[in-house]
Amino acid sequence: MRFIKNILALFFLSIEMGILLICLANAWVFALTDGRTYTKISKIPPREVALVLGTSPKMKSGLSNPYFTKRMDATALLYHHGKIKKIIVSGEKSKGYDEPAAMKNYLIYQEGVPEEIISEDPKGFNTYKSILRCKDIYKKNNVIIVSQGFHNLRALFFARNNKMNALGFDAQDVTKPESYYRNQFREILARMAAVMSYILGISPD
Repeated sequence: MRFIKNILALFFLSIEMGILLICLANAWVFALTDGRTYTKISKIPPREVALVLGTSPKMKSGLSNPYFTKRMDATALLYHHGKIKKIIVSGEKSKGYDEPAAMKNYLIYQEGVPEEIISEDPKGFNTYKSILRCKDIYKKNNVIIVSQGFHNLRALFFARNNKMNALGFDAQDVTKPESYYRNQFREILARMAAVMSYILGISPD
């Protein structure tokens, strides 16, 4: 009986420690990025480049992905208000699938952004790689990162820890419960993973 009680005590202690670590990691991300994300175009300072983080242009149903279109809307808003001069669209490119090309085409044909200011990064397979390639491959340090607000915090955490002068411009979120709460919960865990990777000095997946 005592053995079972000890096992249960250890189990609940592990849960408590896990929750504490999640809270501390997210608090660190929020503290490091405080005051560096914007939702109003009139408030955000100008930067040389917008780094647009990729997502699928279509949902499984075949309909347009609202996360994608809202990011494109936010990027175009930055350009048309003179907040940026160039754009890097960063995402996954694989056989039969090309996020950067989809973003570039949408910005050109739906948002009226000039083709010559848009660069495609086809190797932005995840948030960390997009940030790192922006700095190391494209040699851009003064950037505005464009994604939804919950995602921008982690992206800015990566950028700040890589000594980038980055800001975040939050695209309009998607408030459908089936996607909103799932993404929010997933991002809480992803922020903890980002913090642990930074502490341990390893590259996030």
